[in-house]
Amino acid sequence: MKPAPEMPDQKPLVSIVTPSFNQAQFLEETIRSVLDQDYSNLEYWIIDGGSTDGSIKIIQRYASRLAGWVTEPDRGQTDAINKGFGRAQGDILAWLNSDDTYLPGAVSEAVNSLAQHPDVGLVYGDANLIDEQGQTLGSFPAAQTDYARLRRGYVHIPQQSAFFRASLWKQVGPLDPSFYFAMDYDLWVRLAKVSRLLYIPRRLANFRLHASGKSVISDDRCWPEMLRVHYREGGSWFSPLVFKARIRPWIYGRLPLRARLWFRKYFAQA
Repeated sequence: MKPAPEMPDQKPLVSIVTPSFNQAQFLEETIRSVLDQDYSNLEYWIIDGGSTDGSIKIIQRYASRLAGWVTEPDRGQTDAINKGFGRAQGDILAWLNSDDTYLPGAVSEAVNSLAQHPDVGLVYGDANLIDEQGQTLGSFPAAQTDYARLRRGYVHIPQQSAFFRASLWKQVGPLDPSFYFAMDYDLWVRLAKVSRLLYIPRRLANFRLHASGKSVISDDRCWPEMLRVHYREGGSWFSPLVFKARIRPWIYGRLPLRARLWFRKYFAQA
C-alpha cells in the first residue's frame, strides 16, 4: 500500500518587510524576532537604504533564511517598504521597522484572527513601549478603532503589531512616499474605508523609543501629515483631529519621555 502523499502547507503565506538604514544596534534583535516565530509559511525581506554602520554584515549572517534583501540608496522608509511589498508574494503583509521586535507567537495570532474573521482586512494587537536596552516603559494605547474614529484622530493601532491582507494592499496601496511620518495612518484610513479593522487584545510587538528614533525626534511632523489625510477625506476644520493637531505639539514637546508616555495614553493618540 502506497503511503498517502504529503499535503502541501495550507497556511497562508505571510510576507514581512523590514526597512533598514544604519540601525545595526537593534537590527539583529529585529531579525531574530521575525525568524524565530513559530509560524512556518513566512517570507522575510530586508530592504536596506545603503547602511554604513555594520548592518550589512548582520543581514548577510541571516541571508540564507531570508526571502531576499537589497542594499541601495532609496527615498527613505516609505520607499523601502513599498519596494519590499513589491517583491512580496504573501497573502498577508506586515512591516517591522529595524528597531522594533515581534513577541513570540505574534504572526500565528494574527493569521488565526484573520482566518476567523474573513470580513476583516487588518488585525492588530497590543505593543510594549521599550527603551534602547529593551526595558518596558509602558504600553501603546491600542484599542478598537474604525474609519470614523480614525478620521477624528483616534488611531490606537500600533504599526508594529498590524497585519493586513495583500488583496486589500493591491486595492488601496502603495504607501504614499510623500509622507515621512504618517504613512501608516494614511494606510489605516484607506484600509478602513473599504474593510473592517479588528483589535486583538494580545501583546504582539515591542515599539522601541530611543534618541534617534522618528517617534522621538520628529513627532511634530506627524500631525501636519495627518491633517493632509483629514482634508483629503473631506474633513472639517471643526474636528477633534484639528484641535489635537493644534494643541498637542505645544504641550508634548515640553514634556520628558515618561510624561510623554502618560500623555500618549490619556490623550488617545500615540
